Amino acid sequence: MEKGTIAIVPAAGVGKRFDASRRKTFVDLNGLPLLVQTLKRLQESESIEEIIPVLRGEDIEKGYELVSNHGLYKIKKIVAGGAERQDSVYNGLMSIEEGDLVLIHDGVRPILSRGLIDRLLSGLNGFDGIAPGIPLKETIKVVDNKGMVVNTVRREGFWSIQTPQLFPLDILKKAYQSAYDEGYYATDDTALVERIGGRVKIIPGSPFNIKVTTPEDLEIIRCLLTKGESTFDF
Repeated sequence: MEKGTIAIVPAAGVGKRFDASRRKTFVDLNGLPLLVQTLKRLQESESIEEIIPVLRGEDIEKGYELVSNHGLYKIKKIVAGGAERQDSVYNGLMSIEEGDLVLIHDGVRPILSRGLIDRLLSGLNGFDGIAPGIPLKETIKVVDNKGMVVNTVRREGFWSIQTPQLFPLDILKKAYQSAYDEGYYATDDTALVERIGGRVKIIPGSPFNIKVTTPEDLEIIRCLLTKGESTFDF
């Protein structure tokens, strides 16, 4: 096990595609807030030394209540998020004073299969980042803003990338600093490492590692959790 593996959990998003009447981060998922379901699975990993949730400023007090109420002992601090996901992860990174590795995992991906973090740790050697992903199976088409097909793209080589994503702490900080120096934003952390010449490895992820973006995603995850952990334990 690497010394000083710290998990940053961005959970400060507004959730524009979710139900506007409910805060996605704290919506009930089988008796627990969605975020707590995610944090509890991260805490189960012996490879994670500390977990740093990143929440909207107005949610930090509630976050500490959840930490206390649910025994989330690996959480020592909660950091305020920024305008975009990238800003939130950056705030989390800047709160880390020392450590070897940093794991970034979306707060709304509650199904974290056992063994995935260990597979990331063992596969990182020699690379600047590593992430799970799923090869695309459907036909991929480029469509214009009028709904017309522009092109059909061969799907071979295209992967849908997930979290958690693992990096040496110093490399990810360097990637973030370069991005901010040039005003560059990306939708995931591997893209920032790639743009500074970093070598990123992709390993097979899980089709159950669903990010809650819409109410329908939540219902799918609720059904999976009801079936039991053995459904996605690999």
